[in-house]
Amino acid sequence: MQDSVLEIRDLHTHFNTKEGVLKAVNGVNFTLKKEEVLAIVGESGSGKSVTALSILRLVPYPGEIITGNIYLNGVDIMKMDDDRLRRMRGQDISMIFQDPISGLNPVIPIGTQVEELLQAHTKMSKRDAHIKGLEILNSVGLPDPERIVTQYPFQLSGGMCQRVMIGIAMALNPQVLIADEPTSALDVTVQAQILLQIKQMTQEKQTSVLLITHDMGVVAQMAHQVAVMYAGHVVEYGDVKDIFARPSHPYTWALMQALPRINEERDTLHSIPGTPPDPINLPDECPFIARCIKALTVCRTSPMPALDQIGENHYVACYNPVLHEW
Repeated sequence: MQDSVLEIRDLHTHFNTKEGVLKAVNGVNFTLKKEEVLAIVGESGSGKSVTALSILRLVPYPGEIITGNIYLNGVDIMKMDDDRLRRMRGQDISMIFQDPISGLNPVIPIGTQVEELLQAHTKMSKRDAHIKGLEILNSVGLPDPERIVTQYPFQLSGGMCQRVMIGIAMALNPQVLIADEPTSALDVTVQAQILLQIKQMTQEKQTSVLLITHDMGVVAQMAHQVAVMYAGHVVEYGDVKDIFARPSHPYTWALMQALPRINEERDTLHSIPGTPPDPINLPDECPFIARCIKALTVCRTSPMPALDQIGENHYVACYNPVLHEW
């Protein structure tokens, strides 16, 4: 059995707003194993990106990690001092942000941004960092690295900026790579190239990947494990084959039903009726209850259940799960 490299235990991250406390992440638990890809999926606003930022302790103000433990190889990131945190970010855990262009500093040349990372975490001279930077840009498939190191982010396309971000993220061979919607702003052809680039680099360097996405096609192509999030909770967790073949939480089942299929003729696409609950006024019961077609009396009178094992590596938080293949 593979060893875990990253463990999240009972993570709660809230934002104190004028309207009230926005509960973005509510008791999230999952484990990322070595050399595996764990996909976190769910609708916009489900808490995926806030979970990723919490892992790096980069939650923006007025956000705050209320409670929880984040273990990297058994060491609790929540107990790290500022110096250890700076060394951990980029060296042990790297992140590819959702918007590749805004993820880079717009007023600093690309080469300088790559070199600064190398010099901040190693004892490289400026000359050695420059040479290594050219190698990094070349390794992610960017043409003419000598020209690109002198350019600014606005002079590059979205796909080229994303490749730069991947190169920076993988420069120090991190143990964990967090990829937050790495292909959301790119066209289909570039998406495929970027995903292939991430897969190849992680396989070569044995890096574990936390992939945040709402694209189930990307999940099927890339992931080994899947965590389905809704309203800040993980409602289903398991092997990618189990999640696709036996989606057991009504929300996961509804997501799968909404996927277009090439072998089916449909007049209209399926959708999930209703809207997600207000994160400032979350119910004590299951947050999916207002949209659920399988809700029982116990769902309306009891707190949301914890994840319960229904298969060898398949867990669901539901009193009335879908226990049949579709």
